[in-house]
Amino acid sequence: MKILLFGGTGEGRELAEWMLSQGLDATVCVATEYGETLLPDGAQVHVGRLDAGTMEILMAGGYTLVIDATHPYAVEVTKNIRAAAQAAGLPCLRLLRQSDREDGCQKAADMAAAADLLEGLPGKVLLTTGSKELDAFARPGLRERCCPRVLPMADSLERCLALGFPPKNIICMQGPFTKEMNLATLRQFHVRTLVTKDTGGYGGFRAKADAAREAGCDLVVVERPQTEEGLTLEEVQRRLLGEERI
Repeated sequence: MKILLFGGTGEGRELAEWMLSQGLDATVCVATEYGETLLPDGAQVHVGRLDAGTMEILMAGGYTLVIDATHPYAVEVTKNIRAAAQAAGLPCLRLLRQSDREDGCQKAADMAAAADLLEGLPGKVLLTTGSKELDAFARPGLRERCCPRVLPMADSLERCLALGFPPKNIICMQGPFTKEMNLATLRQFHVRTLVTKDTGGYGGFRAKADAAREAGCDLVVVERPQTEEGLTLEEVQRRLLGEERI
Protein backbone atom coordinates (compact mmCIF):
# COMPACT_ATOMS: atom_id res chain seq x y z
CA MET A 1 0.00 0.00 0.00
CA LYS A 2 1.29 3.42 -0.98
CA ILE A 3 -0.79 6.27 0.43
CA LEU A 4 -1.23 9.87 -0.69
CA LEU A 5 -2.62 11.95 2.18
CA PHE A 6 -3.95 15.45 1.61
CA GLY A 7 -3.52 17.00 5.05
CA GLY A 8 -2.98 20.45 6.48
CA THR A 9 -5.44 19.91 9.34
CA GLY A 10 -4.96 18.76 12.91
CA GLU A 11 -6.47 15.35 12.25
CA GLY A 12 -4.41 15.08 9.06
CA ARG A 13 -1.22 15.70 11.03
CA GLU A 14 -2.26 13.16 13.65
CA LEU A 15 -2.94 10.58 10.94
CA ALA A 16 0.43 11.33 9.31
CA GLU A 17 2.20 10.81 12.64
CA TRP A 18 0.31 7.55 13.23
CA MET A 19 1.12 6.22 9.73
CA LEU A 20 4.78 7.04 10.31
CA SER A 21 4.72 5.08 13.58
CA GLN A 22 3.12 2.14 11.75
CA GLY A 23 5.78 2.16 9.03
CA LEU A 24 3.22 2.82 6.30
CA ASP A 25 4.45 4.19 2.96
CA ALA A 26 2.74 7.57 2.83
CA THR A 27 3.28 11.01 1.34
CA VAL A 28 1.56 14.02 2.91
CA CYS A 29 0.48 16.91 0.68
CA VAL A 30 0.38 20.39 2.22
CA ALA A 31 -0.17 23.69 0.46
CA THR A 32 2.56 25.74 2.15
CA GLU A 33 6.00 25.52 3.71
CA TYR A 34 4.39 26.57 6.96
CA GLY A 35 2.19 23.47 6.81
CA GLU A 36 5.29 21.36 6.31
CA THR A 37 6.83 22.66 9.55
CA LEU A 38 3.86 21.28 11.50
CA LEU A 39 4.33 17.71 10.28
CA PRO A 40 6.25 15.07 12.26
CA ASP A 41 9.94 14.61 11.55
CA GLY A 42 10.57 11.89 9.00
CA ALA A 43 7.31 12.32 7.10
CA GLN A 44 7.49 12.31 3.30
CA VAL A 45 6.01 15.62 2.18
CA HIS A 46 4.84 17.25 -1.04
CA VAL A 47 4.60 21.02 -0.68
CA GLY A 48 2.60 23.23 -3.04
CA ARG A 49 -0.93 24.03 -4.13
CA LEU A 50 -2.44 21.59 -6.63
CA ASP A 51 -5.41 21.63 -8.96
CA ALA A 52 -7.28 18.54 -10.16
CA GLY A 53 -4.89 18.06 -13.10
CA THR A 54 -1.69 18.21 -11.07
CA MET A 55 -3.29 16.03 -8.39
CA GLU A 56 -3.98 13.36 -11.00
CA ILE A 57 -0.39 13.51 -12.24
CA LEU A 58 0.88 13.13 -8.68
CA MET A 59 -1.47 10.21 -8.02
CA ALA A 60 -0.01 8.39 -11.03
CA GLY A 61 3.25 7.98 -9.09
CA GLY A 62 2.48 4.47 -7.90
CA TYR A 63 -0.03 5.35 -5.20
CA THR A 64 -2.75 2.83 -4.33
CA LEU A 65 -4.91 4.88 -1.95
CA VAL A 66 -5.86 8.55 -1.50
CA ILE A 67 -6.97 10.06 1.81
CA ASP A 68 -8.63 13.47 1.90
CA ALA A 69 -8.07 15.01 5.35
CA THR A 70 -8.48 18.61 4.22
CA HIS A 71 -10.55 21.21 6.07
CA PRO A 72 -14.36 20.78 5.92
CA TYR A 73 -14.61 24.32 4.48
CA ALA A 74 -12.13 23.58 1.66
CA VAL A 75 -14.93 22.53 -0.69
CA GLU A 76 -13.06 23.13 -3.95
CA VAL A 77 -10.01 21.19 -2.78
CA THR A 78 -12.13 18.18 -1.79
CA LYS A 79 -13.93 18.33 -5.14
CA ASN A 80 -10.58 18.31 -6.97
CA ILE A 81 -9.23 15.42 -4.89
CA ARG A 82 -12.28 13.29 -5.64
CA ALA A 83 -12.17 14.09 -9.35
CA ALA A 84 -8.44 13.33 -9.58
CA ALA A 85 -8.77 10.06 -7.65
CA GLN A 86 -11.63 8.96 -9.87
CA ALA A 87 -9.65 9.80 -13.00
CA ALA A 88 -6.63 7.94 -11.63
CA GLY A 89 -8.77 4.93 -10.68
CA LEU A 90 -7.82 5.10 -7.00
CA PRO A 91 -10.00 4.61 -3.93
CA CYS A 92 -10.42 7.78 -1.87
CA LEU A 93 -11.24 7.92 1.83
CA ARG A 94 -12.62 11.12 3.34
CA LEU A 95 -11.43 11.83 6.89
CA LEU A 96 -14.12 14.18 8.09
CA ARG A 97 -13.97 15.88 11.47
CA GLN A 98 -17.13 15.67 13.51
CA SER A 99 -19.34 18.69 13.98
CA ASP A 100 -19.65 20.15 17.48
CA ARG A 101 -22.95 21.99 17.78
CA GLU A 102 -23.55 24.71 20.33
CA ASP A 103 -26.95 25.65 21.73
CA GLY A 104 -27.74 29.33 21.97
CA CYS A 105 -25.40 30.49 19.23
CA GLN A 106 -26.38 32.49 16.16
CA LYS A 107 -25.80 30.61 12.92
CA ALA A 108 -24.85 32.08 9.57
CA ALA A 109 -24.91 30.33 6.21
CA ASP A 110 -21.69 32.00 5.06
CA MET A 111 -19.25 34.80 5.90
CA ALA A 112 -21.40 37.50 4.31
CA ALA A 113 -24.38 36.41 6.41
CA ALA A 114 -22.18 36.47 9.51
CA ALA A 115 -21.10 40.03 8.69
CA ASP A 116 -24.77 40.98 8.30
CA LEU A 117 -25.46 39.62 11.79
CA LEU A 118 -22.57 41.62 13.22
CA GLU A 119 -24.06 44.83 11.86
CA GLY A 120 -26.84 44.40 14.43
CA LEU A 121 -24.61 43.39 17.35
CA PRO A 122 -22.73 45.91 19.49
CA GLY A 123 -19.07 46.15 20.45
CA LYS A 124 -15.81 44.50 19.47
CA VAL A 125 -15.67 41.25 17.48
CA LEU A 126 -13.08 38.45 17.59
CA LEU A 127 -12.80 36.85 14.14
CA THR A 128 -11.37 33.31 14.25
CA THR A 129 -12.28 32.38 10.68
CA GLY A 130 -8.80 32.74 9.14
CA SER A 131 -7.14 35.35 6.95
CA LYS A 132 -8.69 34.02 3.72
CA GLU A 133 -12.21 34.71 4.99
CA LEU A 134 -11.83 38.37 5.98
CA ASP A 135 -13.23 40.14 2.92
CA ALA A 136 -16.83 39.96 4.09
CA PHE A 137 -15.94 41.68 7.38
CA ALA A 138 -13.92 44.52 5.82
CA ARG A 139 -16.95 46.80 5.52
CA PRO A 140 -16.47 50.40 6.65
CA GLY A 141 -17.87 50.75 10.14
CA LEU A 142 -17.55 47.02 10.84
CA ARG A 143 -13.87 46.36 10.25
CA GLU A 144 -12.94 49.00 12.84
CA ARG A 145 -14.70 46.85 15.47
CA CYS A 146 -13.17 43.55 14.34
CA CYS A 147 -10.11 41.82 15.80
CA PRO A 148 -8.95 39.19 13.28
CA ARG A 149 -6.88 36.38 14.78
CA VAL A 150 -4.64 34.97 12.06
CA LEU A 151 -1.50 32.89 11.70
CA PRO A 152 1.81 34.64 12.47
CA MET A 153 2.78 34.81 8.81
CA ALA A 154 3.70 37.87 6.76
CA ASP A 155 1.02 37.26 4.13
CA SER A 156 -1.70 36.94 6.81
CA LEU A 157 -0.71 40.25 8.41
CA GLU A 158 -0.41 41.97 5.03
CA ARG A 159 -3.89 40.78 4.08
CA CYS A 160 -5.38 42.20 7.29
CA LEU A 161 -3.68 45.56 6.70
CA ALA A 162 -4.64 45.67 3.03
CA LEU A 163 -8.30 45.17 3.97
CA GLY A 164 -8.12 48.08 6.39
CA PHE A 165 -8.32 46.36 9.77
CA PRO A 166 -6.74 48.57 12.47
CA PRO A 167 -3.21 47.34 13.33
CA LYS A 168 -4.02 47.53 17.06
CA ASN A 169 -6.80 44.94 16.51
CA ILE A 170 -4.78 42.35 14.57
CA ILE A 171 -3.78 39.26 16.56
CA CYS A 172 -1.08 37.10 14.94
CA MET A 173 -0.84 33.83 16.86
CA GLN A 174 -0.54 30.12 16.22
CA GLY A 175 -2.93 27.69 17.91
CA PRO A 176 -4.17 25.45 19.24
CA PHE A 177 -5.86 27.77 21.71
CA THR A 178 -7.19 26.65 25.06
CA LYS A 179 -10.40 27.93 26.61
CA GLU A 180 -8.26 29.99 29.01
CA MET A 181 -6.30 31.58 26.16
CA ASN A 182 -9.50 32.42 24.31
CA LEU A 183 -11.02 33.86 27.45
CA ALA A 184 -7.97 36.04 28.08
CA THR A 185 -8.14 37.33 24.50
CA LEU A 186 -11.85 38.14 24.76
CA ARG A 187 -11.24 40.10 27.94
CA GLN A 188 -8.07 41.81 26.78
CA PHE A 189 -9.77 43.19 23.67
CA HIS A 190 -13.15 43.80 25.36
CA VAL A 191 -14.85 41.53 22.83
CA ARG A 192 -18.65 41.26 22.74
CA THR A 193 -18.99 38.72 19.89
CA LEU A 194 -16.85 35.77 18.78
CA VAL A 195 -17.14 34.51 15.19
CA THR A 196 -16.02 30.99 14.35
CA LYS A 197 -16.54 28.22 11.83
CA ASP A 198 -18.08 24.89 12.81
CA THR A 199 -14.56 23.48 13.10
CA GLY A 200 -15.21 20.60 15.49
CA GLY A 201 -12.77 19.34 18.10
CA TYR A 202 -9.60 19.62 16.03
CA GLY A 203 -10.46 23.20 15.14
CA GLY A 204 -10.85 24.22 18.77
CA PHE A 205 -14.57 24.90 18.53
CA ARG A 206 -15.40 23.80 22.07
CA ALA A 207 -12.62 25.91 23.60
CA LYS A 208 -13.98 28.96 21.77
CA ALA A 209 -17.63 28.27 22.56
CA ASP A 210 -16.94 27.69 26.26
CA ALA A 211 -14.81 30.84 26.48
CA ALA A 212 -17.51 32.92 24.81
CA ARG A 213 -20.12 31.60 27.22
CA GLU A 214 -17.97 32.33 30.27
CA ALA A 215 -17.14 35.82 29.02
CA GLY A 216 -20.80 36.56 28.30
CA CYS A 217 -20.11 37.04 24.59
CA ASP A 218 -22.40 36.33 21.67
CA LEU A 219 -21.26 33.40 19.52
CA VAL A 220 -21.75 33.48 15.74
CA VAL A 221 -21.09 30.18 13.96
CA VAL A 222 -20.59 30.04 10.19
CA GLU A 223 -22.04 26.72 9.12
CA ARG A 224 -20.26 24.24 6.90
CA PRO A 225 -20.73 24.91 3.17
CA GLN A 226 -21.88 21.37 2.40
CA THR A 227 -23.06 18.19 4.07
CA GLU A 228 -20.54 15.40 3.70
CA GLU A 229 -20.20 11.76 4.63
CA GLY A 230 -16.83 10.59 5.85
CA LEU A 231 -14.85 8.59 8.35
CA THR A 232 -13.44 9.41 11.75
CA LEU A 233 -9.71 9.20 12.39
CA GLU A 234 -10.18 5.88 14.19
CA GLU A 235 -12.20 4.45 11.29
CA VAL A 236 -9.50 5.43 8.79
CA GLN A 237 -6.85 3.83 10.99
CA ARG A 238 -8.83 0.57 11.20
CA ARG A 239 -9.13 0.46 7.43
CA LEU A 240 -5.42 1.06 6.97
CA LEU A 241 -4.72 -1.82 9.36
CA GLY A 242 -7.00 -4.07 7.32
CA GLU A 243 -9.60 -4.38 10.07
CA GLU A 244 -12.25 -2.93 7.76
CA ARG A 245 -12.56 -2.96 3.99
CA ILE A 246 -11.34 0.09 2.08
